[in-house]
Amino acid sequence: MKKRDFLFEESLHDDWRRDLEIMEVPLHDTPMRAVGAAILILGVMVVGRLLFLGLGRAGFYAARAEANVSQYERTPAPRGMIFDREGNVLAENRAVFAALLDVKEFLHRPELTQATLKAAKDILGLDADAVWEAVGGRNVEESVEPVVLVPELAQGQLVALEGLGLPTMLVTESFVRTYPDGAVFASLVGYIGFTNAADLARDPELTGADLIGKTGVEAFYDAALRGRSGLFVRLRDAKGTILGEEEKRQPQTGEDLHLTIDAEFQKYFYERMRAGFSALGRTSGVGLAIDPQNGEVLALASFPSFDNNIFASSERSPERQALLTDPSKPLFNRAVAGMYTPGSTIKPLVGVAALAEGVVDAKRTIFSPGYINIPNPYDAERPTRFVDWRYQGEVDLSAALAQSSNVYFYLVGGGSPKDVEPPEVLAGQGPVRGLGISRLREWWEKFGLGRATGIDLPGEAHGFLPSIAWKEKRDKRSWLLGDTYNVSIGQGDLLVTPVQLLSYIAGIAANGTIYQPVLNTSESSQKVLADLSDVLPEIEQVQAGMREAVTSPVGTAHLLAGLPLSVAAKTGSSQVENNTQQNAFFVGYAPASAQATASRPMSDPQIAILILIEHSLEGSLNAVPIARDVFDWYYWNRIRE
Repeated sequence: MKKRDFLFEESLHDDWRRDLEIMEVPLHDTPMRAVGAAILILGVMVVGRLLFLGLGRAGFYAARAEANVSQYERTPAPRGMIFDREGNVLAENRAVFAALLDVKEFLHRPELTQATLKAAKDILGLDADAVWEAVGGRNVEESVEPVVLVPELAQGQLVALEGLGLPTMLVTESFVRTYPDGAVFASLVGYIGFTNAADLARDPELTGADLIGKTGVEAFYDAALRGRSGLFVRLRDAKGTILGEEEKRQPQTGEDLHLTIDAEFQKYFYERMRAGFSALGRTSGVGLAIDPQNGEVLALASFPSFDNNIFASSERSPERQALLTDPSKPLFNRAVAGMYTPGSTIKPLVGVAALAEGVVDAKRTIFSPGYINIPNPYDAERPTRFVDWRYQGEVDLSAALAQSSNVYFYLVGGGSPKDVEPPEVLAGQGPVRGLGISRLREWWEKFGLGRATGIDLPGEAHGFLPSIAWKEKRDKRSWLLGDTYNVSIGQGDLLVTPVQLLSYIAGIAANGTIYQPVLNTSESSQKVLADLSDVLPEIEQVQAGMREAVTSPVGTAHLLAGLPLSVAAKTGSSQVENNTQQNAFFVGYAPASAQATASRPMSDPQIAILILIEHSLEGSLNAVPIARDVFDWYYWNRIRE
């Protein structure tokens, strides 16, 4: 047998194994399987992630990549125009160029911040605060559209911005809203402005660069007037240089709006009111006219007014800021949002209620010595006196309306207590039961008081109708007879808006049909708010009393007797400022012929008007001359034609 050569390394290895007592054993296959499974799972995860990124989110990353080189921007749509009933323009658009801030570029590229702020100051006249205010707290991660810095650029500003070439400062075609007659129609037309946070939260389709209606019909019909903005893509390279533009959607012009307003008449009404205010040294009030046959608003003006063209300029203009802080509140639409005690203009309503409820008949007389005394529940020795505004003598319903007798309406509203003084007030005909506050409230509601008329203007107030429960809750005191007396003549806690007041008067003119006041001709469907034709005989008695206010030599509106058309009217003076001031009211309608004649045939009333002068020096006496001239103009320029 041939011997195998003995190697030193083998001997040494055997010695180590022996010394360390190491034994060689075979490996089992279980650990190997575990390792293989782990490798397989890891591989699947890696491949799955790659597939997800490559396929599942391909659109996301493609969009993100595109956003890095392109930007979607909106093209403003021309706003619909606004016309009066004859097609006269009340609001239109003028094409301009606007300066926009690319918020995303501005925030994403801090190296351009100072250059942008400098350009805004040097070219646009905007300080850094104005620019950051436009940014509005947005951050880099937000996908935001450009915001308007200046809505209308001058030629020099346009050239300077275009020549600057800053990717953060954009110039775009836009439109500026213009109002040819500014202050004359501002109360009803309103104005537009840029969206705020509340607007954006309410309508996700809006952006910070959008102009929307803020007041007037501009706001009420904003969705129709605004149209739909266009959309285009602006392409940029990695440095922000604009490479080109691509239109995605053309802008759609907003719908035109045709109003029931008679522009020529409103201009006269407005200027006559303004002249009256100037002569009296007053500034605040309302002029309003409605067609009683359908509720169409012919004129509406709130004073003081304002030039709504101011709101087409920069939001930081001094004129705009002055309007916003003016203590006389020219932006407040007194015609629909102002709430006033109506004074004696409430008496026609109380007269209808008293007749309908059988409290009195039209011939029942009451004697007014200029006051009545009623027992004082807190001091029997000192009766409470309620005054008339003058000695009236013996009056029935018609005379009480014509002369505006307070004593008559105290009694038909609240009733006569057993020991009323002087006893002659009852004219020897027995006590008057009175309507009482509950029935008064029912009739206020029947005539539409205490709720919005639904006129198509924003911000309409509901007015306020007091009640027994309300007083007990507010004052922790009972409702007293004196409270009823006060509201029966339009004083106390009763509050109405001018549009509510004229709507109810127009209802009397229309024989008991009260139409919803409306400004949009396409919405003029003659919606009836109340039908009181069941009390037409009572309404006719009140119509006669309002007519007598003009025809009687002692009527409060006798100044209108010489007009070429017949007028029915009611005046009123309400106490305000703790009885230190008076608001003067006039309401009336025409034609109002009591009977047809050869020279003056019967005609349905075509116009009802309201005039309010706040803090008038002589109460309703100051309103009647304005009413005379307004009716006279309307006759010669509308009715006679």
